Amino acid sequence: MHKSNVRYWLCQFTGWGVWGLILLYFNFVVFGDRFKEQGGQKQYIISLIILLVCGILSTHLLRVVLKKINWFKFSFNRIVIMFFLSVGCTGTILYYGSEYIESHSGYSYDKYYTNQKLEKAIKMEKQFGLENVAYYKSDALSKDTSIKKAFTEIKKSTGWARNKKGDWVYENKSDLVGIYYNLLLIAIWMLIYIVYHYVENNRKDQIDRLRLESTVKELELKTIKSHINPHFIFNSLNSIRALVDENPKRARRAITELSNILRSSMQAEKAETVTLEKELDIVKDYLALEQMRFEERLKIEFDIEEATLQQPVPPMMLQTLVENAIKHGISRQIRGGIVRVIAKLKENNMELLVQNTGQLSTEINEEGFGIKSTQDRLNLMYQGKAVFGIHNLNTSMVESKVLIPVEV
Repeated sequence: MHKSNVRYWLCQFTGWGVWGLILLYFNFVVFGDRFKEQGGQKQYIISLIILLVCGILSTHLLRVVLKKINWFKFSFNRIVIMFFLSVGCTGTILYYGSEYIESHSGYSYDKYYTNQKLEKAIKMEKQFGLENVAYYKSDALSKDTSIKKAFTEIKKSTGWARNKKGDWVYENKSDLVGIYYNLLLIAIWMLIYIVYHYVENNRKDQIDRLRLESTVKELELKTIKSHINPHFIFNSLNSIRALVDENPKRARRAITELSNILRSSMQAEKAETVTLEKELDIVKDYLALEQMRFEERLKIEFDIEEATLQQPVPPMMLQTLVENAIKHGISRQIRGGIVRVIAKLKENNMELLVQNTGQLSTEINEEGFGIKSTQDRLNLMYQGKAVFGIHNLNTSMVESKVLIPVEV
């Protein structure tokens, strides 16, 4: 059985069972003495069981109808109309259905109760000395005030009175009261049912929305990575091409280094984060390739705290910043310059710094894909908890700065 059906039936039996226990408590405990005096405990318990079973069946039928008409797609006004119609129809069916079953079962508490009232009415009639008097005729009632008073007292106390033919007639006001209580029960059931499904649908919508956002996030990250790898490969191949004629031996070694980098980048693409140590391996291989191209024009420095090596970072992010430092910084300097990579812990963040010779340009700030991809990835992965910025450190140096929350 489906979990939702198990939960539904559990709620059905629990709800109606609690209502039954409340009725038993009031009749057997709160009003126990009076109830014991009236008698009919067996009839009452059987009538109560019939009511509870009819309640479960009638509300289950209501649920089937509601599901059939797809009520949760209704507008608010239609739901209000549906509520009153459902309560009215189901409450009436519950009352008269249970009454019919009780009357045909031979254990109707209402029938037992009215019979008790009839016996009391007959006794009161004898007490007033009216058992052999045709007091119920209109002329007798109008002429003798004591007879009229006795007639009224019997009817008021028992609900029974003789008609003009002398037959006992019961004035039953319990039908309206019974229908009222059944309508109230069904109204409570409907409110709980509607509120539960409203909350449940909202929760499902929220989960679906989160799943959709997660899927979009994954697609965006994959899109960013698919742009990073070709960009990196293109620049690395250009560096190797420059070495083929000048230093074939070094070019062959560079191809090996490039294959190591590509292998690492392919593995990194499968993960959302890698350790800083693995990211630095890619950066060092990339800088080794670039240093062959720039030779003495490129100076490299690393200042890495050991505590940062196992901290997770987005794959290829640091390499992208270093690549931009060379492309937009060192390559534009006639005398070359320095690229410095720094990693340290600062309060509850890991601080990654890439410093390079040069000055910021509009192209880097607005059009550089590496800068944009870094911002997008940090926003997607850390939901605003990571900080990225690039600025002129002084008149001759540019600094790219990333703050990533530390994982303890």
